[in-house]
Amino acid sequence: MRGDDPGQAAIFSYITLQRRIPADHPLRAIRRLTDRPLERISGDLGKLYAATGRPSIPPERWMGP
Repeated sequence: MRGDDPGQAAIFSYITLQRRIPADHPLRAIRRLTDRPLERISGDLGKLYAATGRPSIPPERWMGP
């Protein structure tokens, strides 16, 4: 595309998931409960990913800390 499209930015969301989920939402408590077990098995899960190709993001990390 050439030039600027002033309406283009409107189709993107620049708010992180962390900001979208209220601090008292039940998913935050569930996340705290699941983070530690997922950390413990992270090495085993890592062995399931291919060593070649495009790098992947483990599902337990896609939302960030």
